[in-house]
Amino acid sequence: MTGFQASVASFEIAKGERAILLLSEAEVERHLDLTQLLDGLEEGFRELERGAVQSPPRPEITIPRAGFSLTMSAWMPGMQICVKVVNVFEANVDRSLPSHLAMITLYDPNTGATSCVMDGTYLTGVRTAASAVLSVRLLSRTDSQVATIVGAGVQAREHLRLLPMVRDFERINICSLEYEHARRLAERNDRARPCADMQAAVAESDVVCLATHSPRPVINAEWVRPGTHVSSVGYHPPDGELPRALAYRSRLVVESLDAFEPAPVGCSDLSEADPSQAATLGAVALDSELGRTAPEQITLYKAMGHGMEDLIAANLVYTNAVQSAPTQTMTW
Repeated sequence: MTGFQASVASFEIAKGERAILLLSEAEVERHLDLTQLLDGLEEGFRELERGAVQSPPRPEITIPRAGFSLTMSAWMPGMQICVKVVNVFEANVDRSLPSHLAMITLYDPNTGATSCVMDGTYLTGVRTAASAVLSVRLLSRTDSQVATIVGAGVQAREHLRLLPMVRDFERINICSLEYEHARRLAERNDRARPCADMQAAVAESDVVCLATHSPRPVINAEWVRPGTHVSSVGYHPPDGELPRALAYRSRLVVESLDAFEPAPVGCSDLSEADPSQAATLGAVALDSELGRTAPEQITLYKAMGHGMEDLIAANLVYTNAVQSAPTQTMTW
């Protein structure tokens, strides 16, 4: 037929080699601005509340007597699709490896083609702490003077870096089962000090950040004085670091209402809490009246980890890396 040009058949199309941005842990840290991260997460929580973010419940693979693997994915308009695999193996510490190891892949939302592969270990730690510290910015009293971090691991390290960005604390106590670890961590900040008496530290605090991997509550709810903001990022089913009684007497705020689902989707710490009494951090970011309503009120943010947080952080890294000097790529 004159003038007819047959279309290309799908069997005739090959992917061929494509350049994919490859970012190491050090490069991820270099390209992630912490001020951008805090602000980006606040807007991300707003978009999550508005329904603009897709992030399905996370599946889990359990390796008996070793660890578990979670997959978290998310997307919102204007960003690369984000998929993260995070593996939690507690015995890694004895092997001089982080207990949480992660890898993130980004995909072009127009084609589905892989655009970037980055190490997700540092990013996972800092985005978790940043979300908790964002809750401090949105829910703690503006005159807060003393904070206590319970724990002396990766999360405690990141909390210590980020807390001074949202409140002008006079002192930051660090409590740990290993006092020497708390002492060494406190050396990183002039306002930090190790504290062996956890009850006394919590009792004097305006902000308390639980940042452990404990399978049981690390503080007593009665230690928390009126007006305190508490955050908890630990994940260790079937119990966890947060005393359940604290959820009953606090203004409870979560990342999403999925927090009340059974683990691994939700938080085992909230298994007896009432979802109807909770607000989401995105709702508070949109309307502050849904958060703290009185100076003497105890507010509580319980994190489970959400794919939106990886989405925001990884896209910030990707955008900054693309705009900076050339970085390593691989063909695939």
